[in-house]
Amino acid sequence: MNTDQSFVLLVDDDLNVREAVSNLLSSMGFWVTSFGSAEEFLGYPKPEAPTCLILDLELPNINGLELQQRLAACVPPPIIFITGHGDVPSSVRAMKAGAIEFLSKPIGDQELLEAVELGIAIDRKARETATKVADLQKHYDSLTPREREVLPFVVAGFANKLTASALGKSEITIGVLRGRLMRKMGAQSLADLVRMSDKLGVARALRPS
Repeated sequence: MNTDQSFVLLVDDDLNVREAVSNLLSSMGFWVTSFGSAEEFLGYPKPEAPTCLILDLELPNINGLELQQRLAACVPPPIIFITGHGDVPSSVRAMKAGAIEFLSKPIGDQELLEAVELGIAIDRKARETATKVADLQKHYDSLTPREREVLPFVVAGFANKLTASALGKSEITIGVLRGRLMRKMGAQSLADLVRMSDKLGVARALRPS
């Protein structure tokens, strides 16, 4: 049973399906909100917690694939497609666009639960990663321009002497800047700093000669 505060958003124009799926998932501890159309869903504020989206392929006005395309402009929750009239081209298109599952109605309880648990796990991991990157960005933003200038040389493995020569500064100055940026970034080692830089995408492709 789900014990975390995680959400399932369900978009299906069939009231019976909405009720059946909502009852099943609610009984397993998920917070479920259902919508009868894509328009209703688009007007709803999205939860700030691990979430997945169960999306019917056949919807009035804006169908499931069209809604998936619209959501691609932002960062949508993991999408589980459900359909009573699925075809291979539609399923391939949905999966290529990032859907994690494509289920045919009638859907077994277990396969739906497994798909939802996978979607929640994917979204939780993505949110954790985004939070870590945001924290790293705050640390990076605290660096002075001179410290940022030194950072790519440090993560590329340049010794202070080589960095000083490349930047036209004294070796002592480089040592001080290096120490400051390590502290500000919260890096315990060079390996830590390299991983942080990779996540931020701020290091330049430098190689010590």
